[in-house]
Amino acid sequence: MHNCARYLIFFQYIGTKYSGVVKVPPHQMVKKGVQDHLEEAIQKLKPNNPVSVFVSSRTDTGVHAFSNSAHFDLQRKNNKPPFAEELLVEALNYHLKPEQIRINQAHRVPCDFHARYRAQSRTYVYRIALGVRHHTLLPLTEFNLCWNIPDTELDVDAMHEAASVLVGTHDFSSFRAVSSDMSLKNPVKTLDVSSVQLGNSFANTYFHRQISLLELTFTSRSFLYKQVRRMTGALVAVGRGVLTVSQLRDLLEAKDSLAYPKNLTAPPHGLFLIRVAYRESDLLFQQPSCINDLKD
Repeated sequence: MHNCARYLIFFQYIGTKYSGVVKVPPHQMVKKGVQDHLEEAIQKLKPNNPVSVFVSSRTDTGVHAFSNSAHFDLQRKNNKPPFAEELLVEALNYHLKPEQIRINQAHRVPCDFHARYRAQSRTYVYRIALGVRHHTLLPLTEFNLCWNIPDTELDVDAMHEAASVLVGTHDFSSFRAVSSDMSLKNPVKTLDVSSVQLGNSFANTYFHRQISLLELTFTSRSFLYKQVRRMTGALVAVGRGVLTVSQLRDLLEAKDSLAYPKNLTAPPHGLFLIRVAYRESDLLFQQPSCINDLKD
């Protein structure tokens, strides 16, 4: 088994055409998840083992990523040595060409490494375009890549104050959407970063008019289902004067998902997962090979 290797890959995607990042059961498949396409690309390398990709960070339909991560085991046929990391990136991107999915980098990692459980933090950025009368007037580089809000004025100072309320260790039950695994997930999370700052359009230099953008950044070790989109929606509501900072604080302290106001959740297409961070020591490959009885 000396030619069996575990790899950690970092990958990007535009989520518009995919049913989220995770694999879609065949009987439910209207459109595939990003994981489906990753596994298909790996299978085209003709491995000796059936390949399963384990994604670190789940994103929903329409959500994008500049750097999600996943691990998988790959054993080459005919006793060939493991792929070099750079060659693996090139080969997978060749097979992913028709898709809006690309591998950024690959690392060979120890065989007990797990992309999800070894992650130290995840960072999301939510992009908001302001003052564009209709979303069809956005440059193509922004279409389905930001939340267009026609309001030209948001109270950014109030949003800063509200964002600071969310920082720290809290029960974020009010900011999670109802899901089948709610009872299994601890609602207490530590939000290390919650910030609001000016951003730039991807076409800022070349488009015929300036596009005002806000970027909301959130960093935590892990997040609850739709937590980032619900926090974003609440901060925008503060900026619009629909919620006060005090009301947002009350919402947080309510610790009740049903306390979250209806129709406030930010849409998925403005959200980007931009970083999954690991300890450098966890990425060091030290073991010579995988073994048969590894459990994922």
